[in-house]
Formats: sequence, C-alpha cells, structure tokens
Amino acid sequence: MSSERSQRLVLLVLLALGLVAPFVLYPVFLMKALCFALFACAYNLLIGYVGLISFGHAAFFGIAAYATGHAAKVWGLPTELALLTGTAAAAALGLVFGWLAIRRQGIYFAMVTLALAQMVFFFCVQAPFTHGEDGIQAIPRGTLLGVIDLNNQLVLYYFVYVVFVLSFLILRRTVNSPFGQILTALRENEARAVSLGYRADQYKLVAFVLSAAFSGLAGAMITIVFQLAALNSVHWHLSGEVVLMTLMGGMGTLLGPVAGALLLVAIQNYFAQVGAWSTIIQGAIFVVCVLVFRRGIVGEIEAWRQRRAAASKPRD
Repeated sequence: MSSERSQRLVLLVLLALGLVAPFVLYPVFLMKALCFALFACAYNLLIGYVGLISFGHAAFFGIAAYATGHAAKVWGLPTELALLTGTAAAAALGLVFGWLAIRRQGIYFAMVTLALAQMVFFFCVQAPFTHGEDGIQAIPRGTLLGVIDLNNQLVLYYFVYVVFVLSFLILRRTVNSPFGQILTALRENEARAVSLGYRADQYKLVAFVLSAAFSGLAGAMITIVFQLAALNSVHWHLSGEVVLMTLMGGMGTLLGPVAGALLLVAIQNYFAQVGAWSTIIQGAIFVVCVLVFRRGIVGEIEAWRQRRAAASKPRD
C-alpha cells in the first residue's frame, strides 16, 4: 500500500473515531482537545515547515479569545460573526508581529515574538474590556446561523469537530501545495531559495499570518466552549505548551501536533486531581518522549514506516 493511500486510510479512521468519540468520552474534554490540536497544527505550520520558532503564539490565541468574547457578549454579534471577529483580530496582530519579527533569524526571532507577546499580555491586564483578572465571563454560545442551538453539548461538539476538520484539511492542503514546498525549501536552505528568485520575507510573512489566524480560530472556539476569556489564554505558559505539544507529537508531521495536543490535554485532565504533581508527571513524560521519540511520537512512527518500506524493496 502506497504512503499516500495509507495516510488517507489513517485519516478516514481518525475521522470516524471523532464522530463516535462524544458517546464514549466527555464532550467538553474532547472539545478542549480539538481546540488545542488546531492551535498546535497552526503552530506546526510555522515551526515545522518554515523553521521559525515562536515563543509568543499565545498572543494570537488569547487576543482572539478576548475579541470573540467581547463581540458575542457586549456587541451581541451572532456566534459565527464573533468567531470571525476573533480570527480576524489574531490575523491582524499576526501581520504586525510578523512584519516586525520576520527580519530576525533563530533565537533573535524567538525573543522578538516573546517580547511582543508579553506586551500583549500586559495590554490585556490593563485594558478595561478584558476585565483584568476576572476576564470576560458568561459569554453566550448563541445559535449557529440563527437556527442551531449551541448550548447543547453534543451539537457544540460536532460544530467544533467540523471546524477542526476543515481547518486541518486547509492546513494539509497548504503544506502539500507549491506554496508549502517553497516554505520547506526556505527551511532547508534559505540562501539557495533566495538565489532562485523567491522572496523569502514575503513567504514567511504569509505563513506567519496564516499560523496566527488559525491559532486565533482555536482561541475563539475555546472561548465559545468554556464561555470564558481569561488571562491564562494569553500567558507565555501557553506559548510554551504549544511548543511542547508540537515537539511531543512530531514537528513537521501533519498528525504529530494532533497527537501531542491530545496527550498533553489528557495528562492535564486526568492527572488534575494530583495537584502540583501533574506538572512533574507532564515533565517526566516529556523527558521520556525526548529520549525515546526524538522525532516526536508520530515522527518516529513515520520514520519506522519509511525504513520498513525501504527494506522491503527488492535490491538490484
């Protein structure tokens, strides 16, 4: 079976599992996992395919959460328009961040994104519309297209599920397109790509804005799920967690960030009763993943499949 065909089969199986999952697991846990999986996939577009390490992606997730909560609760916008407002706010912020940070490389790029994200955090602490430490609470879920009531947990799960699947397919198409191939070329050898005539800064800026927009969509979705926009959604801890999810799952793989997000959310959810030990368990699992799965869980599985396929080919 070809690699492309087996990958499609795995995706179909995962899609089917996603449809029946809310009848087996708690829907709120699943919705949280899907939102963070989308966040990790968006981050993976930047770190996995462009090679840019951002330490400030929580800024896009958080600003979209606040924009969505404000639009839905204060402005009274329908849910779909509130989500678009949050996503557009994250994309606009991504354009500003990208324009400023893309001129730097390596650790300097990472530090610039961290510094800008901290400025957004302090803005959210001080701005009146965010309500400081209290955050925006009791955000209405509303109705989808004025017809479908999103207050039903099962209905809301399938809405989040559809948004995640569509976003994942868009990201998959992006990395498999000529545009995605150019991003990979920039990651592998930027000087050679520039010598071939590609404008590296423009491609990196578009990738940065795309990553910010999908990160914002994830933040907007989780705001509707929990009906809350709080400071933890814009804190630098969250920027670290999305890096962790991507590395644990497999940087530069399509399903790796999804696996990493599901694993991390499951650890946080099922080990929450042990208190501070949850962080220690999380750290221990991360150390094991780094030592055993150096390419990430999915990355190691894909490498094993490639070795097996190469070994099965007849030798001349």
